[in-house]
Amino acid sequence: MKLRLLAGIACLAAVSTPAMAQEEAPGPVTVSGSVAVVSEYRFRGVSQSDRNLAVQGGLTISHESGLYIGTWGSNLAGWGTFGGANMELDLIAGYKADLGNGAALDVGATWYMYPGGFDNTDFIEPYAKLSGTAGPLSLTAGVAYAPKQEALGAWYATGLDAFDGVYTDPGDKNDNLYLWGDGAVGIPNTGLTVKGHIGFSKGNKGLGPFATSVAPTGEYWDWLIGADYAIPGLPLTVGVAYIDTDISKRESAYLQPSFSRGQDGTGTIAGSTIVASLTASF
Repeated sequence: MKLRLLAGIACLAAVSTPAMAQEEAPGPVTVSGSVAVVSEYRFRGVSQSDRNLAVQGGLTISHESGLYIGTWGSNLAGWGTFGGANMELDLIAGYKADLGNGAALDVGATWYMYPGGFDNTDFIEPYAKLSGTAGPLSLTAGVAYAPKQEALGAWYATGLDAFDGVYTDPGDKNDNLYLWGDGAVGIPNTGLTVKGHIGFSKGNKGLGPFATSVAPTGEYWDWLIGADYAIPGLPLTVGVAYIDTDISKRESAYLQPSFSRGQDGTGTIAGSTIVASLTASF
């Protein structure tokens, strides 16, 4: 959830070889990015696009020292609507250290912002990730902790308070903890990668200043299992994933009508779903 602007400059150096050919030598700065179309934008298991299609994109500028900056954005709707451009734009900065033997430690912070949106909805979340690879297998364990901020507070005790526009505790601040693990394994000579994710959120039990929450029911689990297929000869990847949470309709009833598609008070935006994606990378 969020804003970020990013402009970067990258240098590529060309050197001549004895065979009269020219090759691009790796420079100190690397630029990478992607653009994707997804059938639904889920953030930690909860729909941010009202269970509808989303267009997303990101850009990362990395230095050989391990320092990097990046930005990522997506359109929002329904529960994830914050006014303005109805867009999340994240600004990211961090440092990734190579620990050897395929292991790496990544520490940084994400600033979640909503361009042109409402006050008191942006927040910053530091994170740390430990990853490792062994052949086709990669594993990541991460922790993200957002210190007390108004965007994470319980300004509304219930969804009906939010519907009526009556703050229960205006100015309240709270923190949020997210723990997660990711795994992926590439199937040799197929272009297929099988992936999985599990996460645990712990934060406020209530709704923030614009009737949303990073941890809607106070604490919950989310998980994903899926597969990606890299199309040969093209920078395109097709993906499909099953996503779900342990948030039941009964547990989230006090969040209604906010916590439903179309904010009509029926159903849930944290139930099981299949998300399809098409990603172009560079």
